[in-house]
Amino acid sequence: MTTTDTTTAAATSLLRFATAGSVDDGKSTLVGRLLHDSKSVLADQLEAVTHASRNRGASAPDLALLTDGLRAEREQGITIDVAYRYFATPRRRFILADTPGHVQYTRNMVTGASTAQAAVVLVDARNGVVEQTRRHAAVAALLRVPHLILAVNKMDLAGYAESVFAPIAAEFAAYAGSLGVPEVTAIPVSALAGDNVVTPSPHMDWYGGPTVLEHLETVPVVTDPASEPARFPVQYVIRPRTATHPDYRGYAGQIASGVLRVGEQVTVLPSGRTSTITGIDALGSSVDVAWAPQSVTVRLADDLDISRGDLIAPAASAPATTRDVEATVCHVADRPLRVGDRVLLKHTTRTVKALVKAVPSRLTLDDLSQHPEPGRLAANDIGRVVLRTAEPLALDPYAGSRRTGSFLLIDPADGTTLTAGMAGEAFAAGPGKPSDDSVEGWDF
Repeated sequence: MTTTDTTTAAATSLLRFATAGSVDDGKSTLVGRLLHDSKSVLADQLEAVTHASRNRGASAPDLALLTDGLRAEREQGITIDVAYRYFATPRRRFILADTPGHVQYTRNMVTGASTAQAAVVLVDARNGVVEQTRRHAAVAALLRVPHLILAVNKMDLAGYAESVFAPIAAEFAAYAGSLGVPEVTAIPVSALAGDNVVTPSPHMDWYGGPTVLEHLETVPVVTDPASEPARFPVQYVIRPRTATHPDYRGYAGQIASGVLRVGEQVTVLPSGRTSTITGIDALGSSVDVAWAPQSVTVRLADDLDISRGDLIAPAASAPATTRDVEATVCHVADRPLRVGDRVLLKHTTRTVKALVKAVPSRLTLDDLSQHPEPGRLAANDIGRVVLRTAEPLALDPYAGSRRTGSFLLIDPADGTTLTAGMAGEAFAAGPGKPSDDSVEGWDF
């Protein structure tokens, strides 16, 4: 199979995107309008929303209720948890994450945007770019969301004036540029009235760009799997021990990135041992080529000691192993993360013990300044941490791979997720050459 064939077979019409913005900017209403006007709402759902809206004294259906499903959300008129919705148009399928706008729910926004391929950031046309707008744009940039869309909402309350829209779009584009975002698509909308959400607005003839849905349907998301180095975290070792396959040994998992081929020489990390792929099984059949994100079973020529958590990668592009990790993290737990804390680090299918050696800085998202040596990170804080792991890890830089460059820190006492991490350039010892140093204060 050629690279072109691989790309065509791996192509998908699925787009994951998230909405974000300040409180009351109209995120849930935009999502509701998107679902309603794209004919993605079932009749009984719309009837339930209409009934709930009447009980609250509204004369028309409150489309925000299509996503604000928690009782507390409906009572307070805010979004608290990430609401996922699935819908489709003839051109593309969508997984939508409607994220909260409150500062205290920034961690929920991180959850929704972590797998997003696009982020729609809303602003109120009357208020312009505010603190939370900058915060959410910075989070999207840190999470390497490929496409950023600015929806200037409530244009109906601003007289549909271009003079209101243009300076907001320019200010946001300048801020996004300082974050390293190369391009922003700005769209003037009225989620309540439906202007430029699914159908073009008759009130803004000065705007000639796409509607929100048109842009989401056409934004490029397909990449060539062969353009990224292959990474295959082992999830399970298969040993059927049957009369038909007495010597079968396969390593099952999901390909995180890249392409695997039969006959390719690979390195198993962290051991650094090499072998050759002799077979790939997918959906009960043998194949010569497999690519991300397929789930497959890989067979190797040599009988190596491989278990869950090991990583199989092409020998020519194997990542370095390290026990010293420096990363940008978003702390998501109510319990602070402090220097000296003992945690578990989960990277792909591998979980190891780790020690928080330092918290060099905490990011102030308003002006992107660094608060040096804070000593701890509280809930929703974003900062830099230095970790020392008990066992070597094969980490990629997050900038190169959102899948194999990310990790979680977990409380070893109760399994609570503490922190979401994005690895920077690791202090590498080279493939298969982990350090023998021990973590101070730990007994392994």
